[in-house]
Amino acid sequence: MTHSHPSITAIPDLNGRYDLYGAVHKGLRKAGCDLLVRLGSTDFDQAEDTEEVLALLRTYLMLAASHVGHEDAHIHGALAARGVATDTVDHQHDDHREAFDQLEALARGVETAWPMHRRASGRRLYIAFAAYLAEDLAHMHEEETVTARALWNRFTDDELSVIELNIVSSLSPEKNMAFMRIMIPAMNPLERAQMLGAMQKGAPPEIFDAVIEFAVRPSLNPKAFGDLAGRLKLAA
Repeated sequence: MTHSHPSITAIPDLNGRYDLYGAVHKGLRKAGCDLLVRLGSTDFDQAEDTEEVLALLRTYLMLAASHVGHEDAHIHGALAARGVATDTVDHQHDDHREAFDQLEALARGVETAWPMHRRASGRRLYIAFAAYLAEDLAHMHEEETVTARALWNRFTDDELSVIELNIVSSLSPEKNMAFMRIMIPAMNPLERAQMLGAMQKGAPPEIFDAVIEFAVRPSLNPKAFGDLAGRLKLAA
């Protein structure tokens, strides 16, 4: 995977600018790292454990593939319209799509392996996913240090907010909820309160209540939910 930035420490400060990548990348990082640990600790000789971890993998791959498509259509398309090339991250997205297919093939290999080979198949999946995740973490770094700077140079915060709204609006309710489940626990308390506070003010009450009950409450421990409830004046 190629990268355009020479230093991992050349990270631009937000300086109050709209963080288009922040929340979803935090969610994908946490979900990917949690899944890597889970794959490494799974007993692939146990059918129930195997079925559960493969379901988690497929949910993750679905969200990751969806995210790549959203960035291609809404972010890279917007940059291209203003004369900015996105060749590096475009190629990385192509690599991701190839990896998604390879990981699904390995998952099917685990399911169809003879019992004596299942542990080896699970190990292959674990190591392959680790390699994919390493590339994805580097890719997200590229976007948050290079692509984000290009966005800030050419778009106002209001325009970036519209891009994000267009992405969210393109999702089904089920997929929106799935993204919320990985994003909410990955945020710090202030970020969480700011995002959900904006939703509390702007979304229909029934939508906000559904997000709280089916995405937020199940994904936070009691202390974190209590903190959020206090900030938003929710029923604990």
